[in-house]
Amino acid sequence: MKGIKHLVECHCVLPQYRGLDKPVYHKFITFSVVDDSDTVIPKYAQCNNCGVIHKIIDICKSEIVSGKEELKSITTVEELSLNIPINISDVLKVYNVDLPTWEYVNFIITNNQWGSHVILTKDDVKEEITGKKLLFIEPGKYKIEDFVYKTVIG
Repeated sequence: MKGIKHLVECHCVLPQYRGLDKPVYHKFITFSVVDDSDTVIPKYAQCNNCGVIHKIIDICKSEIVSGKEELKSITTVEELSLNIPINISDVLKVYNVDLPTWEYVNFIITNNQWGSHVILTKDDVKEEITGKKLLFIEPGKYKIEDFVYKTVIG
């Protein structure tokens, strides 16, 4: 099994795009688990803009669930924080990471995916992306590390 963060498209439009001839639909990040046969395990997620419920059926693919504006079965940060060591939970809170990052951290710890990392923060600076990532070295051993990636080859 592996975990992956990916975008899904909603049918809502952000205010700055409402006047365009061709609508630009809002996309939001979600976390999915992919089983050993490369099949996404279906789950539900809520659009962070309009609140519509989506059934995630594949990477970057979802179906809008009609007639449901809320699902109490959608995992929350509060629930995930119960499964994550307090020192890691505190780091995630300090960096104010999104729900999919909390889900990814929970997946890494639950499935012993040591050697993995999650991005805590990133910024575009000219031709580089800079930020911090949380490395999962081994049980009980974690490290926050700076990173810089060039976005232009040459």
